[in-house]
Amino acid sequence: MKQHILILGTVWVEPNSSAAGSRMLQLIELFLNENYKVTFACTAQKSEKAANLTSLHVDEVTIELNSTSFDEFISNLKPTIVLFDRFMTEEQFGWRVAENCPNAIRILDTEDLHFLRKVRHQQLKKGEEFTNEALLKSDDTKREIASILRCDLSLIISTYEMDLLKSVFKIDENILHYLPFLLDKIDENHSKKWKTFEQREHFVFIGNFFHKPNVDAVLTLKNEVWDEIREYLPKAEVHIYGAYVNQQIQELHNKKEGFIIKGFAENSKEVVENSRVLLAPLRFGAGIKGKLTEAMVCGTPSVTTTIGAEGMCDRFPWPGFVEDNFSDFALISAETYRNKNTWQNAQETGVHVINYIYDKEKLSPIFISKIQEIQQNLEQHRTQNFLGSLLQHQTLQAAKFMSKWIEAKNK
Repeated sequence: MKQHILILGTVWVEPNSSAAGSRMLQLIELFLNENYKVTFACTAQKSEKAANLTSLHVDEVTIELNSTSFDEFISNLKPTIVLFDRFMTEEQFGWRVAENCPNAIRILDTEDLHFLRKVRHQQLKKGEEFTNEALLKSDDTKREIASILRCDLSLIISTYEMDLLKSVFKIDENILHYLPFLLDKIDENHSKKWKTFEQREHFVFIGNFFHKPNVDAVLTLKNEVWDEIREYLPKAEVHIYGAYVNQQIQELHNKKEGFIIKGFAENSKEVVENSRVLLAPLRFGAGIKGKLTEAMVCGTPSVTTTIGAEGMCDRFPWPGFVEDNFSDFALISAETYRNKNTWQNAQETGVHVINYIYDKEKLSPIFISKIQEIQQNLEQHRTQNFLGSLLQHQTLQAAKFMSKWIEAKNK
């Protein structure tokens, strides 16, 4: 029987707008390459930036929240796998999938651990140090951990988050699978096409401004870092790119100070390849950062923080520098920008990181093998995940009641 995967998206796929969009497209391409039939369904409104998945022979379907129409849809579709894009989608549709398609494997793509990002943000605003105790107290944590437990498998994008789930939350690693970004190896032909140190100019930041860590990072760059960089490099410019620029970011535009708000980049790779150094002074967040892997893929050294680099490099040094003191951040950024040897060493390190950690040819078959293993032993797999079965039973009743109440109210 041909494998058929139904992906329930939180939003439509926008690979040029966010790392999450790129990640979802990587997963879709992985399943297509394995000859899976792919259906992508979503409740959100489609924007002009959304990818045309039908051109990849993916069926696109608009679905409704709190509607029995979904029950009919999935019963007719009969997918062998259902993949939830972020835990909120599993909360909304997980019980319906379990009820109408009980033998389909349920996979959660976390994207990043949302509770980790939210708690870090809350503690930063309060001026508190981040603690695991705060994570354990958070309602957001309880929701997302419950979602992970209810699923047959959860895809975890960073080594830090894998360690956190296993050590702090005692999640059985049988229901976790480490799957970072799936990228092509950088070979010599690829790196030979990169622009040289001399051919590149300007610092760059890129990120989706619906994402709060990116808004905070650009404000931090402007208020804490940029003036000092300009003292070292009086003619330097930083170009700020990203989808959905808000007024707060747009008002930072100052050509005289070399702080240029460029907005949405049609081709983010081209933008990063033309830049000499990428700056990412992230003060909170989670997962792995698409802007930073993209910098490595483009041969562009980066300067970031501990949060920015977290869970991304394993045993390798950072392809650039990691610094949390913003005066030192400015100094190191200027040094990386003007010192060719420092710059080239960082570039070479980035090649090693991509080739050893993010190689899709190595990662993809391991993931597919994991799915097949679960399919062959699904009943046993679920029996061993007793907490998941318990939560599934309780959630099924509570979510079902709430959804049917909302549906009746809407009528």
